Amino acid sequence: MPLSQPEPTLRDYRDHLLLIRAWLAPLETWFTQFDDGPQDPSRLPTVHRVPTLDADLAHPAIPPGGPRVEPVDTASLRTDAAYRWGIAYVIEGSQLGGAVLYRQLAERFAPHPLQYLGPQPPGPRWKQFLDALRASVRAPADIDAACEGACRAFDDLLARTAALDGIAP
Repeated sequence: MPLSQPEPTLRDYRDHLLLIRAWLAPLETWFTQFDDGPQDPSRLPTVHRVPTLDADLAHPAIPPGGPRVEPVDTASLRTDAAYRWGIAYVIEGSQLGGAVLYRQLAERFAPHPLQYLGPQPPGPRWKQFLDALRASVRAPADIDAACEGACRAFDDLLARTAALDGIAP
C-alpha cells in the first residue's frame, strides 16, 4: 500500500486514495442495487465513502496526476446477501485501519484534513456492523458465503496494490 512507506508523502496519500477509489467506487455503486443484507438501511445506515475520498483527492495540497488503477469488475460477484456481508466486512474493517493512519499522518499532512481516513472514530459503526453481521449470517452455508465474499474483496484490493507496486498478483 502506498502509505506503508517509511516516510509517506501527500503523493503517497494520493496514490492510496486512487487505489482505494478503484476498489471501492465500483463496489459502492454495485451495492445500490440491493436493499437487503448489509444494504438494508434498517440494519445499518448507508454510508457513501467515495464522495469523501474524492474531496480529499481534490484538496489543493494533493499533487496532480497519479497512477491509473484498474477498477474492480463487479459483474462476476455473487449477489446473495451473505456474500455481500463478506464484502462489506472488508470495507467496514478498512475504516479501522484508516483511523490508525489518520492518527499517524494528520500532523505530517496538515493542512490536508484527511477526511477519508476520518477524524471521527469508526468504533461505534464497526460495533453496529458486527452486531448486524452476527444476527444475519448464522447458517454454515451463509458463513461460508460471507467468507468467500470477504476473501474476494480482499483479493481484489491486494491485486490493485500489487499492480500499483508493479508486482504480479
